[in-house]
Amino acid sequence: MKLGAQVSVSGGLYKAFQNAADVGAETLMFYTRSNRQWKAKPIAEKDQNRFKQEAETFADQIDSLVIHANYLMNLASPEPEKWEKSYNALIDEITRTGQLGVVNMVMHPGSHMKSGEETGLAKIAEGLTRALAETADSSPDVVVCLETMAGQGTNLGYKFEHLAYVLEKVNSPRLGVCFDTCHVFTAGYDFRTPETYEQTMQKFDRLVGLDQIKCFHFNDSKHDLGSRKDRHQHIGKGFLGLSSFANFVNDDRWANHPAHIETPKSEDDEDGNSIEMDPVNLATLRDLIA
Repeated sequence: MKLGAQVSVSGGLYKAFQNAADVGAETLMFYTRSNRQWKAKPIAEKDQNRFKQEAETFADQIDSLVIHANYLMNLASPEPEKWEKSYNALIDEITRTGQLGVVNMVMHPGSHMKSGEETGLAKIAEGLTRALAETADSSPDVVVCLETMAGQGTNLGYKFEHLAYVLEKVNSPRLGVCFDTCHVFTAGYDFRTPETYEQTMQKFDRLVGLDQIKCFHFNDSKHDLGSRKDRHQHIGKGFLGLSSFANFVNDDRWANHPAHIETPKSEDDEDGNSIEMDPVNLATLRDLIA
């Protein structure tokens, strides 16, 4: 498995590579724009070229890049104006991913806002079908990965059945899944022991298909199984524990898959000094490899 982190691109998208190398990452995930704003400047051609040059420079050290789409999009929204705004943002995110030569782009499925799960899922499928068709020529290699969610509020994607429905309706090789450990666990699926891990993987395979998993988010959880709360913790320091991650990193099925930590970036030691935690969490994961 390729282990990496979500990294900053402050000062230029190309800086993602050095920032990833600095924490010992083998792969990286990043935002191409603010994840809390609707509008973003187009990526200038010179910035696209600089990014690709840096990708070549670090090719022996870092690969399997992933882009995370902004958080504002909601393809499940019952409000026509919000849905259209979300759809246009999705087109922009796919386009930007393609411009940088990145394949996998992660997005949150959406929230039905009390319109009902079935209605919300149908709207997500409608939006993705249109978006993938609209970007078929401009960004043919980009795969949209629906992130597994914890199930807070009216968020969709916390049940494997939700993912199965959308994937079946859209029916495109350009659609897949990003498996977030914290979210899946707090949504109610256990994988802390080899036995429960295999049971959960078998259920996912039966409903969705293991081949649909394109990448992972590795996060421990500050909340317990089935809490439907989304709060990330350092690897091995939460309710998931080290055994959960040992099950994943030692599973040959994921040998070529990228996994990115989204754990807290720093922590104070006993003397109040701030410690950069990405290297610590990545080292913890690597120590679990048998």
